[in-house]
Amino acid sequence: MSEAKKLTGKTALVTGASRGIGRATAERLARDGATVAVHFGRNDTAAKEVVAGIHAAGGQAFAVGGDLSSTDYTALLNEIDAGFANLGVPGGLDILVNNAGISSVTGVDAMTPEEFDLLFATNVRAPFFLVQGLLDRLREGGRVVNVSSVLTRVAIPDALAYTMTKGAIDSFTRVLAHQLGPRGITVNAVSPGFTLTDMNAALIDNPDGQREASANVALGRLGRPADVADVVAFLAGDDARWVTGQTIDASGGTAL
Repeated sequence: MSEAKKLTGKTALVTGASRGIGRATAERLARDGATVAVHFGRNDTAAKEVVAGIHAAGGQAFAVGGDLSSTDYTALLNEIDAGFANLGVPGGLDILVNNAGISSVTGVDAMTPEEFDLLFATNVRAPFFLVQGLLDRLREGGRVVNVSSVLTRVAIPDALAYTMTKGAIDSFTRVLAHQLGPRGITVNAVSPGFTLTDMNAALIDNPDGQREASANVALGRLGRPADVADVVAFLAGDDARWVTGQTIDASGGTAL
């Protein structure tokens, strides 16, 4: 088997995969041979474009929608099962990438309980209960990769609540790795820095802003979605079989 197809025969679910890091991750896992469930929250058109692109490149994927801030994932999980079945893929899941999330630049002085609760519902509760719902579907030797943030080690007051959610993800990663270890399932997290995605839309067409944001990055530029997706793909593959419970910094050396 060629290196480019090291995930052939594997199934993957990438949450928040209609754009940004999630999209790049879905495309990379499909390019490596995995059959990918491309999850979206609201933008079904964008998700279908991701799926079409994967198909055009010779891969297998399908779109699946669901509000991860809700409390019942039964319909979503059933839709995922049906999607794999429709492609003739055996049931079960090999790779889960908990990428979906929302950000906030509201400090402790202005944060409302409603905004705080939505942040934690989307960024913390959703990965927790999605894993719970998938426990029986996750195959032995599987992979769980959570998307954290470099902000867990860089203090930005206006992102305090968001940073708290990602700190919770780091703890979730470490403890879940211990729990799932006996099944040969690895659990790791990836921490991006400033990345050129919709979440940082103000920087995409702003060269001056990019230069300012890059000034504290050892590699001298902002991240691209593929930079992070490639690290996720490493953790999803067999080369990372002896890595678990870790949070991998994928920020280009931000604030070293």
